[in-house]
Amino acid sequence: MTVSLNVISQKKVMRMASAVEQLAKNANWGALAKATDLKRRLLFVMGALLVYRLGTYIPVPGIDPHVWNEIFTQKGGGILDMFNMFSGGALQRMTIFALNIMPYISASIIMQLAAAMSPQLEAMKKEGGVGRMKINQYTRYLTVLLASVQAYGLAVGLESMQGSTGSAVIDPGLFFRVSTVITIVGGTVFLMWLGEQITARGIGNGISLIIFAGIVAELPRAFASTLELGRQGTFSGVELLALFSMILGVIVFIVFMERAQRRVVVQYPKRQQGNMMTGGETNHIPLKLNTAGVIPPIFASSLLLLPLTIVGFSGADGGDFTANIARYLQHGQPLYMTLYGALIMFFCFFYTAIVFNPEENADTLRKYGGFIPGIRPGKNTADHLDYILTRITVLGAAYLVFICLLPEFLISQYNMPFYFGGTSLLIVVSVTMDTVAQIHSHLIAHQYEGLMKKAKLGKRRGMMRGTR
Repeated sequence: MTVSLNVISQKKVMRMASAVEQLAKNANWGALAKATDLKRRLLFVMGALLVYRLGTYIPVPGIDPHVWNEIFTQKGGGILDMFNMFSGGALQRMTIFALNIMPYISASIIMQLAAAMSPQLEAMKKEGGVGRMKINQYTRYLTVLLASVQAYGLAVGLESMQGSTGSAVIDPGLFFRVSTVITIVGGTVFLMWLGEQITARGIGNGISLIIFAGIVAELPRAFASTLELGRQGTFSGVELLALFSMILGVIVFIVFMERAQRRVVVQYPKRQQGNMMTGGETNHIPLKLNTAGVIPPIFASSLLLLPLTIVGFSGADGGDFTANIARYLQHGQPLYMTLYGALIMFFCFFYTAIVFNPEENADTLRKYGGFIPGIRPGKNTADHLDYILTRITVLGAAYLVFICLLPEFLISQYNMPFYFGGTSLLIVVSVTMDTVAQIHSHLIAHQYEGLMKKAKLGKRRGMMRGTR
């Protein structure tokens, strides 16, 4: 009797596994018409991003747009272009979203570093949902503080800027500074709230989607400006073809590396539970080559932008110390590339250590009876996972540094448009892949629920026929 029950249960498991596999193969965009929850989430994301794009065209009061556009054109081509890229063109238009979401990212970096060094914050993180809510609240307060400091520095810097027709500020003074700080900080806080709403009610990570939307919205203009450079003779037809071929090759390389993973085999022993034999199957732990995703380039760019924003808006002369810093930290300069690469490497290892804890995973495996073949449970398993994770993180960090620094060499040699940088391509491709994967998982879950309803209905009909 026990053998027959085991055979029946194994057949049910096999049928269920084959059904789920078939659902994964058949999950397509046609099923979107029936997935009402997914449609509602997608519409919410599109509406939220539309609100964000509208906000990038609402100007800060008291700014002369013509003078500011002239000043930005003169100061462009360096760190301001990177800041403008992340803000979706809001900085060039000097709108309420000029700082975008960067203060929130900087605050998140500071809080994660503090949690790694402070026992109190580490204990708070382990409290579960309540502890995470407290840390998120502290991050919001720190975001307001950082945004206020940056907005005040921006207001002071704008007052000191002069164009050919006058000052960038129509009526400088205390009122302008206060109103600018309130306006820009309010825009940053609104984007922080909007990103959290997208994460909770939409699809994907809200902060990443906001940055993604800003980059994609400026792509047509960047593409047109690149073609204009070709028409003016700055780039030849062969160079333009090579540029776009390189962009396509980088996109393919990013997709390949983002999908690469190391699968650590895990085996579960057979156990007798009543009259049934369970366990005995083989599973795996997927360790992505790039566990940190797009976080390291965004964090590194944010940290470089934080001090360089003050340098860029200081209005210093060429002989001043701040002007020398700005000159050495321009794109293509050795100091900038060294700092950028070092920060990317650091945040790769740092964020991977936060996302994946080998000791916790080893304890979880031991609780459920799982083990890695040839490795003893406990500390040996944790050391083995840490050894594998360290090796693949080295490859992942090298890949990110290569993708992000490749355009820097091309900028210094061929004056390639910075907009086609590796950081922007990495963010666009990674966020697109993550969003599409989540949409597919929602489709599979929806079809699976439909399958279970049909199975229950068939079982109910069978029981009714049996009673007759």
